[in-house]
Amino acid sequence: MANLVLENLGKTFGHGEKTVTALQDISMQVGDGEFAVVVGPSGCGKSTLLNIVAGLEPETEGQALINGRRIHGPGADRGMVFQSYTLFPWLTVRKNIEFGLRIKGIPAAERAETARRYLGLVGLSEFENALPSELSGGMKQRTAIARVLANKPEMLLMDEPFGALDAQTRLQLQDLTLDVWSKENATVLFITHDIDEAILLADNVYIMSRRPGRIVETIPIDIERPRDHRITLTPEFAKLKGVIMERLWKEIEA
Repeated sequence: MANLVLENLGKTFGHGEKTVTALQDISMQVGDGEFAVVVGPSGCGKSTLLNIVAGLEPETEGQALINGRRIHGPGADRGMVFQSYTLFPWLTVRKNIEFGLRIKGIPAAERAETARRYLGLVGLSEFENALPSELSGGMKQRTAIARVLANKPEMLLMDEPFGALDAQTRLQLQDLTLDVWSKENATVLFITHDIDEAILLADNVYIMSRRPGRIVETIPIDIERPRDHRITLTPEFAKLKGVIMERLWKEIEA
């Protein structure tokens, strides 16, 4: 598990008159095993924030630390799931999941055993020899999640991973994510624009301002776990959704 600390984090792009401040003075802490969800207006810097934590973008100001270590680039302690599936089209599902393990020099038998464990976890055991072109969008994203988990990262980073999926598949993968998270006990930083998704998944929802992005409010989601989509019909869920929507509308209207 991982503890993430962001201290006065800032990010600018460009120089001179073309300088754009994407993030400004972001300070937040994600605890061990927390499912943290970030929401905010379009263009507020949500993905930029995640890219900094992933080590794909350097910060301009402040610092990001994971388990007390400053983030200076990508690392095996973090695993990233993108909105696009990022699978190798020439490899089977199992070989895609084994890819990172092979790079680490894990023996073939151990790689296969690990891959099959995570195939079972995401419900794809029957498709281990299929190519990505033979899978639906939801199955591709299940494969991508299994590939990340097989490398046993301390923190799972997810950038709107279900945004390209149809509504029914998205609901299925939200439930899958909750199930996997509870079994793996991972720390998760999840980006979404979907308020329902945020409330369903999160321990805490972090609301960002319009650009330059700042964390303007943290909303604890005190709905009892385990959760599934039945909670979306409860008064408690509706109340939380109203609070988050009101705060976001203030930023959008500003």
